[in-house]
Amino acid sequence: MPLIAQSSYRKAPLWQWNGHLQTIMPALTRGKIRAPWERERLELSDGDFVDLDWLAAGVSRRLVLLSHGLEGNSQRSYIQGMARFFHLQGWDALAWNCRSCSGEMNRKLRLYHHGEIEDLGEVVRHALRTKDYEQIVLIGFSMGGSMLLKYLGVHGRHLPPAVRKGIAFSAPCDLEASIRALEQPGNKFYCNRFYKRLRAKIERKAQQFPQAIDLSKFEQVRCWRDFDQFFSVPINGFASVEEFYYQASCVHFMEGIRIPALLVNAQNDPILAPECSPRGLCERHPYIFLEMPRQGGHVGFTVHRHPYSWMEYRAETFVAEGR
Repeated sequence: MPLIAQSSYRKAPLWQWNGHLQTIMPALTRGKIRAPWERERLELSDGDFVDLDWLAAGVSRRLVLLSHGLEGNSQRSYIQGMARFFHLQGWDALAWNCRSCSGEMNRKLRLYHHGEIEDLGEVVRHALRTKDYEQIVLIGFSMGGSMLLKYLGVHGRHLPPAVRKGIAFSAPCDLEASIRALEQPGNKFYCNRFYKRLRAKIERKAQQFPQAIDLSKFEQVRCWRDFDQFFSVPINGFASVEEFYYQASCVHFMEGIRIPALLVNAQNDPILAPECSPRGLCERHPYIFLEMPRQGGHVGFTVHRHPYSWMEYRAETFVAEGR
């Protein structure tokens, strides 16, 4: 499918003059939209759980299923905005919180990562059992976008028939390349923020499983690869950091996608490397649309003087037109 040559997102407000401001400011200013969630706990097949937040529209048989980014949750403004936008048009919305992200630590040693699709699959199946939806659209942001693209690629033609489209915004399709971008000097703010939150979570997890986690390894962490080697790999059951990076990079699985999928990565996204926007794959693939606005930042895409972002409108167009 040809690349989308000209994005409908033209430019950010003048006061967001670079990719950093276009990334940071939307998270601070989009505070007016709130989704009145109804929470449900889903017991998983391995004995763990994830918490689901529903926004029901009544008798709708259409569902948008939303996946958040790294250390995010259903309270993030981008999740709530998308949920409210589609809810007002008669859709049900379901935002699922990855293990440990709903405000309560999960039971098992295993946490979550960019390539985790088993839990997403259980959430989809549960939604179909709960209500016999005719149409499900998967929408993910950053890490959540990577998850859904891998899920669509791995399952290919064997997806539940109700799953019709997937939409990923600011997805780090190549995780190792994205980590290299994150470690650039100008991205210290994001790097420190993620590291601080993930370290606190690992320390809490070590209280549950003191024999499985060696907190002294933090003294040896000099880069993200070290963090992943010492913590992400053993906690999530991988044999090596190389296996982890391969499995957590959806670009290795997107070839199998067999429903329309939209990937939107801004060219000025400060924490995505060029490898995260696989032009060659998307140019020849019949189902994947790649859109690369010149501006937008990372999960930003502000619309001037409007409570919703461009992401909501772009998702609506793709759902309606399939391109």
